[in-house]
Amino acid sequence: MTHRVDVVVVGGGQAGLAAGYHLRRQNLDFTVLDAGPAPGGAWQHMWDSLHLFSPAEHSSLPGRLMPAQAGEIYPDAGHVVDYLADYEKRYDLPVQHGTRVNAVRREGESLLVEADTGLWRARAVISATGTWSRPFLPAVPGRSAFTGRQLHTVNYRSPADFTGQRVVVVGGGNSGAQTAADLALDGQVEVTWVTQRPPQFLADDFDGRTLFDVATARRRALEEGRRDTGGVASLGDIVAVPPVRAARDAGLLVAKPMFARLAADGARWADGSHSGADAVIWCTGFRPALAHLAPLNLRSARGHIPTDGTRALGEPRLHLLGYGDWTGPASATLIGVGRPARDAAQAIAQLL
Repeated sequence: MTHRVDVVVVGGGQAGLAAGYHLRRQNLDFTVLDAGPAPGGAWQHMWDSLHLFSPAEHSSLPGRLMPAQAGEIYPDAGHVVDYLADYEKRYDLPVQHGTRVNAVRREGESLLVEADTGLWRARAVISATGTWSRPFLPAVPGRSAFTGRQLHTVNYRSPADFTGQRVVVVGGGNSGAQTAADLALDGQVEVTWVTQRPPQFLADDFDGRTLFDVATARRRALEEGRRDTGGVASLGDIVAVPPVRAARDAGLLVAKPMFARLAADGARWADGSHSGADAVIWCTGFRPALAHLAPLNLRSARGHIPTDGTRALGEPRLHLLGYGDWTGPASATLIGVGRPARDAAQAIAQLL
């Protein structure tokens, strides 16, 4: 059976829900197809100790403030999942969970969305699949020779899984620093933190509110033709959330430079030094999950789909939302996705 709608939104996490909110305000007929079995997007799979960078009131989707979490200034991931589930229900968004989209193809004046539960013929598509399902692992010499356990950020849950072990944490971003801090503060894990370049901590009083303001200022500067301020990237790589700050100040979060290779029993550096390891946790980021868009043949040589705002340059009926600044400043954040979601919905309404 083929279903017909104005718009199919692929992905029911924070970006997909923000898109749904604004499509509803444009009186468009739409559906949201989400591979996950339940509401909450990637937040369902975060590690146990993860908290937001911002207070609840500064971490909200359009139309509905996130309520505060009792006893917490910065809500944890479980609170975010509850908020997203409530948001989906409050606005009666037509999300079909457990529905994986395999391909989007052109078919005449429509885009044909092929899901494992059927076909959808749409006049426009918003892709909001994020990056969590596509973890990146670097091609490091000796990776296949290492006999210990290897996992990515997506698989990490808590220090209890590594009690009494030697763990190498690779990555100089927020996930690397937070994972290394989580393990080090536990006191039952021997941690070696490895980064490609010296870690750059943001000022201790910076949180998500400041980062959003900086990203907004950069967007305005670019829109007005003024000099690029550099945005958040110019300030540092790591938000000093309380656990990171505590581990750093206790001398437990000292980074070593990237090793030259892995051996069967651990990491080896170019100077001949060696660190034994039972596990390596790769906190090395993600890539956009865009395989479902491959039939449209839109990717550039660099792997991204060129866009004007959220609209794909090679297919005006397709919008990409929530993958990072290239699809809208701060669009990969709860508070930042609202504006590009609104712009995408308005553009689609005008097109249709």
